[in-house]
Amino acid sequence: MKTLRRLYLAAVLLFLYAPIVVLIVYSFNASETRAVWGGLSLKWYAELLRDESIMQALYVTLSVAALATIAATLLGTIAAIGIHSMKSGMRALFMNITNLPMLMPDIVTGISLMILFLFAQVPRGYGTMLMAHITFDTPYVIFSVLPRLKRMDKNLYEAALDLGCPPAKALRKVILPEILPGVVTGALLSFTMSLDDFVISYFTSVRTQNLSMLIYSMTRRKVPPTINALSTIMFLTVLALLLLITGRSNKAITKKGGFRR
Repeated sequence: MKTLRRLYLAAVLLFLYAPIVVLIVYSFNASETRAVWGGLSLKWYAELLRDESIMQALYVTLSVAALATIAATLLGTIAAIGIHSMKSGMRALFMNITNLPMLMPDIVTGISLMILFLFAQVPRGYGTMLMAHITFDTPYVIFSVLPRLKRMDKNLYEAALDLGCPPAKALRKVILPEILPGVVTGALLSFTMSLDDFVISYFTSVRTQNLSMLIYSMTRRKVPPTINALSTIMFLTVLALLLLITGRSNKAITKKGGFRR
């Protein structure tokens, strides 16, 4: 039975990751034809750096992800503090509202935002894509910060106020240091989600393309080998961010366990 479980797990992992491994291997193929192996080469990575359309899409992707992460982290942290301070009934209501963007399919979110921008007669481009990314990134920050707030001693903030500390300074000196790991984790999650988003970006932008949209437009024609190199870089970047998030979460759990002992 144990051997069967291991074989099943190996089959699932092979099914999930074999295409990615093939993609990475062929990104180093010197031949332009995928059916022919021309030897190891960094040729397509060099071509990637010389492609202006890809570099422009890369700039859009990174700038939107960075700006959306900053805005979502600020909004999500403030919202998490506000939700945590509410009474139980109102807190449950706002938690359910916050859950909705995460539970809805991306295509529903994308279409609804597109209709909103069309109704408001806002031209779809860089700005609308940025607003859309902030919208779906913010809940991830809220749900990363809230557990840290729940574990924090609520008397610390009140004690700081009793000792004469102004509310803004108490927030900065008492609350923020306690919830900082959750804020950082939420920011990393936001950046990761924004980095590889396609569906919502596709519906909320017409004149501006990020990398996911550019790759999609290229795959509708003949797929150039540079796409293998670009997809490899995107996969490794997202993987590194996810490993960093997981490492921070495991570290926080270990520290919590050690404190309890």
